[in-house]
Amino acid sequence: MSTKIACVADDSPKAQAALRELRRHHDVVAPTRRRSGAEVIVVLGGDGFMLQTLHTHMKMKMPFYGINCGTVGFLMNQYLLDGLAERIASARAATLYPLHMYARRASGKEIQALAFNEVSLFRQGRQAAKIRVSIDHVVRLKELTCDGVLVATPAGSTAYNFSAGGPIIPLGASVIALTPLVPFRPRRWRGALLDHKSCVNFTIHEPKKRPVNAVADFTEIDDVAEVVISEQRKSGVTLLFDPEHNLEERIIKEQFSY
Repeated sequence: MSTKIACVADDSPKAQAALRELRRHHDVVAPTRRRSGAEVIVVLGGDGFMLQTLHTHMKMKMPFYGINCGTVGFLMNQYLLDGLAERIASARAATLYPLHMYARRASGKEIQALAFNEVSLFRQGRQAAKIRVSIDHVVRLKELTCDGVLVATPAGSTAYNFSAGGPIIPLGASVIALTPLVPFRPRRWRGALLDHKSCVNFTIHEPKKRPVNAVADFTEIDDVAEVVISEQRKSGVTLLFDPEHNLEERIIKEQFSY
């Protein structure tokens, strides 16, 4: 029996082959067709393509079911095309809430973006960045001298945040990670866990002498003077996972891998 699904695929040979196979057994439609009758968006690709798809189609208010055609596939299900309709019907849902980034450049221009993984600040030149860190309008670090700093969601905590020495956060923990990148001063500061409702404000000291750029998933802004980050609860998206590969279990397993 043919099942109607919305589907997107990246340009890799494996994803394109999977798309052709799905079209043989299902009524595949574009996710931009609001009245197509599809109730889920199947994503064929890797984690990067899934993040790109979330940004592109989050306004459709449909759940996303990923099939891994890439490498790591942390946000994806295993590559298996048989019984797709049944697998989607029995899948477990996980809701991801993005971070909202407000960035003001040294020129005064203001830019906003969303990030499902993390918002990161990086020094642009040879000199270390000097950043004032405020949480909910309270200055917690007058001057953090570093290569950069990031704020990560629970889903993003296993990615760059973990590589930078930040903690892995269980999906339902209602916290976000604040993690420095190669901190020089204060020497012993290794970051913090914050309530997910916290508002994080980064103010760049000497932005012309020590330029800093900001990155929110796929949006990169150079020469920032101030960056404000908060969770965007109204923009949550739903990912579907096979019961044996649900996202919460993967995050727990990451804490015991070596």
